[in-house]
Amino acid sequence: MDDDVTRDQRMLLDAATSFIDRTCPLTKVRERAYDDAAYADAYRRQAGELGWYSLLVPEEAGGGSVSENGVEDAALVAYTRGRRLQPDPFIGTNVVAYALAVAGNDEQRAKVLPSLMSGEAGGAWLIAETGRPVLDGPVRAQPTGESIELSGRASFVQHPGPDGWLLVTAATAAGPTQVLLPLDSPGVTLSPLTSLDVSRDFVEVRLDGVRLPSSSIVGEPGSAADLVARQLALACVLTAAESVGAMDTDLTTAVTYAKERIAFGRPIGSFQAMKHLLADTSLALEMGKAVALSAARSVGTDDYGLESASIAKALVAESGIELGQNCFQVFGGIGYTWEHDQHLFLRRITTDASLYGDPAWHRERLCQLSGLGVAGSI
Repeated sequence: MDDDVTRDQRMLLDAATSFIDRTCPLTKVRERAYDDAAYADAYRRQAGELGWYSLLVPEEAGGGSVSENGVEDAALVAYTRGRRLQPDPFIGTNVVAYALAVAGNDEQRAKVLPSLMSGEAGGAWLIAETGRPVLDGPVRAQPTGESIELSGRASFVQHPGPDGWLLVTAATAAGPTQVLLPLDSPGVTLSPLTSLDVSRDFVEVRLDGVRLPSSSIVGEPGSAADLVARQLALACVLTAAESVGAMDTDLTTAVTYAKERIAFGRPIGSFQAMKHLLADTSLALEMGKAVALSAARSVGTDDYGLESASIAKALVAESGIELGQNCFQVFGGIGYTWEHDQHLFLRRITTDASLYGDPAWHRERLCQLSGLGVAGSI
């Protein structure tokens, strides 16, 4: 995925790779170094200096990208992060920053947006109840004069950090409304979840009568449908790109092992069955790279690119899990041990497959976007 890039994009990727290898290699991920608040804060701030959280923000709002397509640039960074299983809330922070940049009020853009772009704070988007998007909001909102009250819950949310911000997509009588919520607001409860992906922290967020000033609303009340759809497309593209990065490292490691592991006096990679398995798996990876990059370019240049985002999310999710299982066949018993890194990549790929909609959800969404689905079912 990083072969067809410009010179400036190559510099962005080289800087990202150098930063990750120096700051948070896989050994640090295994040690759960990001659990330390000081480490996480330093990590995010350094990533912010590299521009990781401002690629989707227009220049006039303080952001900027290295090419004319910020979504493609962000997807390339996500791919690099996926190859090394980075733990920070990169996708959530970028989605929240984008929403504030295009629909936030002056106060939100002046106070919150800079903290997200600099890495001072992380962000998370509340859009799911059980890992599947609820486009009209998993939370109910009730505007009351100069304030708005939120109640409900969202699960499968990556923890944004202690000083983070929550972008809540809420349902109201007038339509979907988005609200920017400080993590420490009264009535907000975060419950840690046991996740398949041990490299990241996920929580369930409960909102019990959380009351905020109306200035917390992002955009026009009841009119967030188009923005939510756009945010979902961005989240799907970045998640697919991250998965492809993890798939790339997993397969590369498996191929190297097949060349080095000797059985019956020969490398196991020389056996025909193993050759066929690795060839088919390599095809799945290349298809994932192509569709993820194409979706990033489409979403970054079209008004929406919703279809491309759902196609990429569905294809990469299914092919990624198949790739991980095939790599397990290459490694044999050693791949099932805790000491081997293989299971970490399969855990990340499998978790990403459910984030922001699983393949079945996105296939149904594609039908609806094409006018073939049941109106209002998603």
